[in-house]
Amino acid sequence: MAPVMDLARSPLALPFPDMPPVDGVTLRVARADYKDWDRADLTYAELAEGTALAGVFTRNVCCSTEVEMGREQVKLGQARALIVNAGNSNAFTGYRGREAVEQIMAQVAHHLDCAPSDVLVSSTGVIGVPLPKDKAQHGVAAVLEATPCSWEEATHAIGTTDTFAKGATASAMIGDTRVVLNGIIKGSGMIAPDMATMLGYIFTDAAVEPQFFQQCLSAANERTYSCITVDSDTSTSDTVLGFATGKADNAILSSFEDAGADAFMAALEDVCRQLAHLVVRDGEGATKFITVSVTGAKSDESARRVGLAVANSPLVKTAIAGADANWGRVVMAVGKAGEPADRDTLSIGFGGTCAARNGLPVADYDETPVAQHLQGDEIDISVDLGIGDGRATVWTCDLTHGYIDINADYRT
Repeated sequence: MAPVMDLARSPLALPFPDMPPVDGVTLRVARADYKDWDRADLTYAELAEGTALAGVFTRNVCCSTEVEMGREQVKLGQARALIVNAGNSNAFTGYRGREAVEQIMAQVAHHLDCAPSDVLVSSTGVIGVPLPKDKAQHGVAAVLEATPCSWEEATHAIGTTDTFAKGATASAMIGDTRVVLNGIIKGSGMIAPDMATMLGYIFTDAAVEPQFFQQCLSAANERTYSCITVDSDTSTSDTVLGFATGKADNAILSSFEDAGADAFMAALEDVCRQLAHLVVRDGEGATKFITVSVTGAKSDESARRVGLAVANSPLVKTAIAGADANWGRVVMAVGKAGEPADRDTLSIGFGGTCAARNGLPVADYDETPVAQHLQGDEIDISVDLGIGDGRATVWTCDLTHGYIDINADYRT
């Protein structure tokens, strides 16, 4: 299947992984024709009875109905199905947007003979246009009868400006039982870490109590999705949902005291980190994947904020795009972060080469290795504040004219 829009495949794209089936999950896609495009744009995941649910959502106060309802559904802790609409975010659409979501939930619930609250809905695309109820009804009817599809096909169908399908997989041992975790995600622009801007879904056959599953997903989010940024803009539709079917029949996990809980948590965070990195790699117009490592901060959270200030700086991002070793822009970004910092203890480096140390340029600084490093597509920026033990890692991409080209005519 071709990329979801007529956009050049990101030079940072990675191949879609070989993802095994997850017992209790069936995927299907269909065309609702939300936009004038030749592709599937409605995705359906049918889940086994008893599937545990967890989720994290945008903190954007102008969020969509799907997000508002999803927050309440997550509190119930169970799910039977997921519908994802691509091409229309259904955000800022008032009662008409809510009616469309309720119609979808009722239609799927009738098919599965379950409660409407067991049907999760996500939408992504243009803001301010109500989801067309007639197209949604037609699309849902078609997808319920569609042939099961692959993980890659489902991932293509949830995308908007994405240039490649993004998936990740991992496994963990819980006692003598191996459990599988598969994740798919969409995201390319309007990416900022107030949860992080994306639609992401993680499916596992592990048996996990909903409250513990939520605890694990929230913790993984703080170290992965909430540590990426493309353009500093937080979407109205950010959603990451986790579904645990329990079909692996492992001893159910209910706390970190349970055998295998640490392994499950590690695998979940691994999948989340892989997916988060893929979103950055597909950042609109991106040509370089940037890792910002901050150490010596007052606290881990302070380090994260400093890292985000660097990662969100247009001046830093354009310098990296042009392979310009302008470490003064990093100094500027650290200083504007609003976090504790001391000019005279600050050190800056690129690719393992220190450019400034303790508030001064390195006396024998040779820019040659830094310039060579910046010519590559994997860029490392290090910041040591020298005032504490806090540390964090943030991931972003460069800022090129490609970002303008994509977003200047997004609706047309």
